[in-house]
Amino acid sequence: MRTLQERVHGAPPPEHWNLDKLHRVLRVRKGFKNEGMQEENLLSLSYGNIIRKDLNATDGLLPESFETYQIVEAGNIVMRLTDLQNDKRSLRQGLVTERGIITSAYDALEVAPDNDPRFWAYALLALDLAKYYYSLGGGVRQSIKFADFPNDWVQRPDRDTQRAIADFLDRETARIDQLVAKKQRMAGLLGEKLDRTVRSYVSGEADYPADEQRRATGIGYLTTVPKHWSVEKIGWRYEIQLGKMLDGAKQTGQNLRRYLRVADVQWGKINTIDLPVMDFSASDRKRFRLLPGDLLVNEGGSYVGRSAVWRSTEREVYYQKALHRVRPRQSKRDTADFLYYLMWFATKYGVFIAGGNQTTIDHLTAEAFSRYRFAFPTLEEQFEISERLQSEEAKHTNISAKVNASIASLREFRAALITAAVTGQLDISGHARKGDTDRRLDAIEAEMRA
Repeated sequence: MRTLQERVHGAPPPEHWNLDKLHRVLRVRKGFKNEGMQEENLLSLSYGNIIRKDLNATDGLLPESFETYQIVEAGNIVMRLTDLQNDKRSLRQGLVTERGIITSAYDALEVAPDNDPRFWAYALLALDLAKYYYSLGGGVRQSIKFADFPNDWVQRPDRDTQRAIADFLDRETARIDQLVAKKQRMAGLLGEKLDRTVRSYVSGEADYPADEQRRATGIGYLTTVPKHWSVEKIGWRYEIQLGKMLDGAKQTGQNLRRYLRVADVQWGKINTIDLPVMDFSASDRKRFRLLPGDLLVNEGGSYVGRSAVWRSTEREVYYQKALHRVRPRQSKRDTADFLYYLMWFATKYGVFIAGGNQTTIDHLTAEAFSRYRFAFPTLEEQFEISERLQSEEAKHTNISAKVNASIASLREFRAALITAAVTGQLDISGHARKGDTDRRLDAIEAEMRA
């Protein structure tokens, strides 16, 4: 007889652990509909924690009534398996620490007496129930209820052991979470530093900081510039051409050519693998073909202004509507490499906002785009600034990769630690005395500093 833990992790239960049925240990609460509790008692699932909802947050409107909400008690485990086709982290759950109400879209689980709820909250994280469900041939579904899972046998240590494991994991995961938060803040600060560097160069403050070297522009987002720089509309110096609209009804299949979509154009890089195709007539090919040195700029959605320079000399590639191709009118006066960093500055510092309300505009039309004014140095200075910023961007990318790899290592270690503890493969008393956890974390820290 194999337990659920064995099926998922291949880990045999310790001899002194008991066996029990999953649905005897964890039961879905029923009949606890809300009666009288209002928004001040509203709980929310946030990053694996059940917290009191911030009523001042702007993450959605409150419902007119809470009658359909359910009451949960401290010690309940709230979970939902949803969007299973698209989200690898599909198990959303948290341990309730105070009485309140929460949407009935979640399953609220009661933990049987003589069990520690914290232990079973960790155990559910380790079990990856969505993956297990599909391994049983459950088929593709958008969401699953806890009641859908077979009533398999589970490994159940006594309550004292559960409490000891939960105490250990509370302590160790808190340390790991603090390190992750620290590194995430570090990544954010690195990004902010690079943004400031870009701004200082494209505004000329890095090379011409003195007041006597600068003049006023009357532009809110670019108040002063070096005296010898030209302040002009983008449209005066660059040709802006929106891409071709995809129209399935007009596709003949006779002039198929590869083209770029919005998703293919990320900051500073362009995907050219497995591109889709559509018809481009002779006139289309003349109008929409990309040439080395063209800047591609996203014109809509959540990524207005995101840009990358097309550099390939060998690939015949075009681009679809929702991307602007921006090309210098005079190659002896401007380079798209410099404009790329102007777009960086514009997006990071809210230049492309609607009506001053700090909301990104829905579409950066060619007409509107061409009217934005920026400062343009000489071509020689544009090349020098671009080279400096490319070097700074490369340094940032290298350091950020190390920070992100460190975060990934910490998260992997956290998941492995939880799994080992809740399946009884880790002697937590000996583990804590030996300081093995400390050495693993120290190794990750040392790798980060390398």
